[in-house]
Amino acid sequence: MEDAYKEGKLRAIGISNFYPDRFVDLCSFVEIKPAVNQIETHVFHQQKKAHAIMQKYHVQHEAWGPFAEGRKDMFTNPVLVEIGRKYNKSAAQTALRFLMQSDVVVIPKSTHKDRMQENISIFDFKLSDDDMKAIAALDEKESAFFSHYDPETVEMIINLAR
Repeated sequence: MEDAYKEGKLRAIGISNFYPDRFVDLCSFVEIKPAVNQIETHVFHQQKKAHAIMQKYHVQHEAWGPFAEGRKDMFTNPVLVEIGRKYNKSAAQTALRFLMQSDVVVIPKSTHKDRMQENISIFDFKLSDDDMKAIAALDEKESAFFSHYDPETVEMIINLAR
């Protein structure tokens, strides 16, 4: 990737699923640091430690799964619904706005045009400090899917790719 970058074939290098330990290791031994690191991030798994490390290395934090793929009743969560109501926004829009205000890049996935339009309509309001604190309190500090630190899970993922 670094060679392709130097040859002008790439404008940036991005990585995915590099959690703090592996992220620091990578950044310590590359010539060109990644521009972005995409990791599971949503209101229930906010990745504050990873975010701080990425900021230290000047790498942009990007969320994959910003809606937790609908898990944990994401779209009906009472905190998100109540806060969204104050701004005439959905729980999804409220969650995306929270991530954006937390300096996390979001690229929400949808195949429905109306949801795509809803997802982009998050730049006409700003969450208050109290709203940000209430949403921050939703952080369970664990994956909604699986642990990247569990060796058995890592082996299972590796074997899927074979």
